[in-house]
Amino acid sequence: MDKKEKREKMLQAKASWEEKTDKVLAKYPERKEFKLDSGLPVKRTYTPLDLEDFSYLEQLGFPGEYPFTRGIQPTMYRGRLWTMRQYAGFGTAEETNRRFRYLLDQGQTGLSVAFDLPTQIGYDSDHPLARGEVGKVGVAIDSLKDMEILLDQIPLDKVSTSMTINAPASVLLAMYMAVAEKQGVPLNKISGTIQNDILKEYVARGTYIFPPQESMRLVVDIFAFAREHVPNWNTISISGYHIREAGSTAVQEVAFTLSNAIAYVEAALEAGLEVDSFAPRLSFFFNAHLNFFEEIAKFRAARRVWARIMKERFHATNPRSMMLRFHTQTAGCTLTAQQPDVNIMRVAFQALSAVLGGTQSLHTNSRDEALALPSEHSVLLALRTQQVIAYEIGVADTVDPLGGSYYVEALTDQIEKEVLDYIRKIDEMGGAVKAIEKGYMQQEIQESAYRYQKDVETGERTVIGVNKFTGGGEQPMDLLKVDPAVGERQAARLKEVRATRDAAKVSAALQQLRRAAQSNENIMPYMVEAVKAYATLGEICGVLREIFGEYQQQVIL
Repeated sequence: MDKKEKREKMLQAKASWEEKTDKVLAKYPERKEFKLDSGLPVKRTYTPLDLEDFSYLEQLGFPGEYPFTRGIQPTMYRGRLWTMRQYAGFGTAEETNRRFRYLLDQGQTGLSVAFDLPTQIGYDSDHPLARGEVGKVGVAIDSLKDMEILLDQIPLDKVSTSMTINAPASVLLAMYMAVAEKQGVPLNKISGTIQNDILKEYVARGTYIFPPQESMRLVVDIFAFAREHVPNWNTISISGYHIREAGSTAVQEVAFTLSNAIAYVEAALEAGLEVDSFAPRLSFFFNAHLNFFEEIAKFRAARRVWARIMKERFHATNPRSMMLRFHTQTAGCTLTAQQPDVNIMRVAFQALSAVLGGTQSLHTNSRDEALALPSEHSVLLALRTQQVIAYEIGVADTVDPLGGSYYVEALTDQIEKEVLDYIRKIDEMGGAVKAIEKGYMQQEIQESAYRYQKDVETGERTVIGVNKFTGGGEQPMDLLKVDPAVGERQAARLKEVRATRDAAKVSAALQQLRRAAQSNENIMPYMVEAVKAYATLGEICGVLREIFGEYQQQVIL
């Protein structure tokens, strides 16, 4: 039987099935119109007819080979499990160091640092604008002294560290390097990631300091510096996570993230870097949301789109430049204050979608995060969720176990098409930076967030414990409380650091940094010297504020 005959037979069989199904529907109508979170329709069933022009080698290939749809490693988790990297940080460096060491003792395999808001926007803990925010949503880091305490007794040649920091990313990387040197660890032996993704701050998160062009210069300076000095460090984690948390769809999350990534690659090329010299150290960060199969398809589509962009648009030749390596965090925005134990199940299924989608590292949110920073008990339960997925249920035993599923492959193709349509629109606007300046991405996210919330409020979208199955009462929980005196302790430590450091050395280092910022020199070497002199984060960012200015966000209505 030839291909045409097989197709005709399949069409006849499907028509017969649909005729029978129509009779069932007459008696038992379907309960609603089914669609993905992205708004794309979900068919009743999927068959080979949905993959008529499907080419295995062009659209899937083998694991570890272009276009990497099935994963970036040929053996994936059979060789090495994903890094279990629980995001943590609160209060002082001492408190967070204790949490890090506890998690490592419990089987966590990498660190992920959450910084408080003053640190994220470049203010010292004793700045008037920091009052009331010190240590609240992450750890306070004001100087190299804090970083030394944060990483005390943690072997930096054995543990990789991710730092969620953007506008002052260069300062925190310099601090981390300085601690490694103090530990006697060669810089070519340290590994980890700084988020360093400033574009999504203008779109979705808001912890920016400097205008876009100056911020992009800092990003590219890190690319060039790290290539020579910290070759195993991921110089950026291009983040869709916060775009999704702000209300985007899965398609928008991938499209806006990859458009931002294109902008970073173009900026590096314009600065004279060769694509294969920096692209292998680019990494990504995605959200694992609630629609299980949509999320799996999203991860697979993202890998394929990025591989083709790097090969066809930027002419990369190193396969590692084409690999989309990504960290995943389960969706904080889906967690509910009502019936918080239900969050355990939400997180487990989201984490499973990330693993089935081929993530390289994973953070699982804790059940109490809609109420407070996670307690020690809750964060241990979240880590154990990953460990059950890794060791007990068999999903890590084969590569891309859902590959070839009619539904998953059709979704992957559909998401890819929608993503490419968005990227095309953004290219026509002049790229990601222009699209951000015009407010295009922000507007798209706002509209998606509005539709999502409206669906919840009308009951079109079910949220257990919020608009359906609301009974059962709440169990009391022991919530983590950050000591309100943490700001005073940080201010006292800052005072001591300023009193005991070499003031002349600090002044000279800051002056050299100012001179470099005013020129076209790479800022990073001067950043490292300022940090080693115990210049504070606020002092360093203050120098750059003087030279670069501060960004004022455009209001989008």
